[in-house]
Amino acid sequence: MRFLKTLVWIVIAVLISLFAARNWRDVTIDLWGNLQADIKIPVLLAISFLLGFVPTWLMFRTKLWRAGNRVAAAQRELPPVPAEPDVAE
Repeated sequence: MRFLKTLVWIVIAVLISLFAARNWRDVTIDLWGNLQADIKIPVLLAISFLLGFVPTWLMFRTKLWRAGNRVAAAQRELPPVPAEPDVAE
């Protein structure tokens, strides 16, 4: 199963590399006023992906961290479980 996961990631990396190599052209972006920026298409796509991915990932990690804290607090509030005595037969 790990082999298939690695193979899928390799295929995705190769496809992204081919896309970037074939589309390495400048595009002009009109920012504000008369300000313009020339940027390569793959770089623009990577930036837009990160602008969408990073906030979502941060929200997910925050919720996971809060849930972990709640579980730890709930476990601290539980009374200790007494140890069972050893019974020799």
